[in-house]
Amino acid sequence: MASVTARMSSSRIPSVKRIPIANSMAEQLIPAAFRCPVSLDLMKDPVTLQTGITYDRRSIEAWLELGNLTCPVTNQALESEDPVPNHSIRRLIQDWCVANRSLGVERIPTPRIPVTPTQVSDLLSEISFAGRRGDNARCRELARKIKALGRESERNRRCIISGGAGRVLSTCFRELAAESLENSGAGVIDEILSALAAFLPLDEGSYLQLSSPKSLESIVSVLKSADLEGRLNAALVLKELASSSPPDRIEVVARTDGLIEALVKLIEKPISPRATNASMVTAFYLVASSERTAARFVEMGIVPLLLEMLVDSEKSMSEKALGVLDGVLSCSRGREMARAHSLAVPVLVKKTFRVSDVATEFAVSALWKLCKNDDEGERAVEALQAGAIQKLLLLLQVGCKGTTKDKVSDLLKLLNRNKRSSECIETVDLRGLKRSF
Repeated sequence: MASVTARMSSSRIPSVKRIPIANSMAEQLIPAAFRCPVSLDLMKDPVTLQTGITYDRRSIEAWLELGNLTCPVTNQALESEDPVPNHSIRRLIQDWCVANRSLGVERIPTPRIPVTPTQVSDLLSEISFAGRRGDNARCRELARKIKALGRESERNRRCIISGGAGRVLSTCFRELAAESLENSGAGVIDEILSALAAFLPLDEGSYLQLSSPKSLESIVSVLKSADLEGRLNAALVLKELASSSPPDRIEVVARTDGLIEALVKLIEKPISPRATNASMVTAFYLVASSERTAARFVEMGIVPLLLEMLVDSEKSMSEKALGVLDGVLSCSRGREMARAHSLAVPVLVKKTFRVSDVATEFAVSALWKLCKNDDEGERAVEALQAGAIQKLLLLLQVGCKGTTKDKVSDLLKLLNRNKRSSECIETVDLRGLKRSF
């Protein structure tokens, strides 16, 4: 048994969720035959390999997914990688759980039978056929069915993804989007988009289908709708599309009418942390694609919105907000808006060295863009008052590389030229600054 555990550990098998057992005595009383040889925990879904050894399904499937073609216990080569459910052991385990309920043992539920690759293939073929003939009701029904199968277990979800669900669903989405939403019905569009969001990440073929003009228009239509779940799904799909596409395709996405406005609105009026996170990631890739796109985000009011968020946002959101802000400051209008905002310089100085290395790089770059071409030197004076020199010197001492080091050195020169105009202050209290809204 020790050798099995050692081999599994060296293969870095993902951790398996344990059966809740409140009493340590009950943990000790678990019969050896009910424990998975891999995880050594009580089996939830016992399955047997051709070698006759029974494992918990999640543990043995994780072993096989790493490319291992042998039985962990016997080390015998496996001719078939498909484990067979062991109903007898499973019923015995359930009986044992019921008998030990007084010790805090919860009865394991009867597991659902996992979907097979053949079933996935047949279901996707039906979806494809229904989409080609324009059967909206059938498409909606099948999309709901395959999404439900994926939610039953992570194994099902992986099986459906590997079966090509993304490409089939995105093709169906494009075909339905090619019609007007009035003819196709928004319901089927929402359902397919929901299924797509359930089977991320997508492949290159799926991205090509979703980046068609009609597909993007439909996604934006859902993003603007009143359906909160639909808006979340649209944001998640857009995030995948923006983060996985080449620059020319991102430009196509950015040019979609109403998309930038809808993204900014979703950031300004959050519906869920996941939706906000997805919108920020999408905005990051879009503003980095061109100055024209960055300028359009500025026109939608993204600069004051980001600065307000940065006052008290947590680490992950601070990194994203700083990344988007650094991107929009690449355009002259973005810099103009930021220079006119009382929070801009103090927030950037505060976030330097306070959040993470990534946040520091974005903050330094954004501060450099604000101070670099400021003819009157007002931003440099603000930076001095906020204590920027101390932080920049410390950053050089700790060590920074590449363009960040160049920008830090450049900033120090700019600040030194304006040092006589201002008295440095060690810290700055952002709560005392008047917000723009």
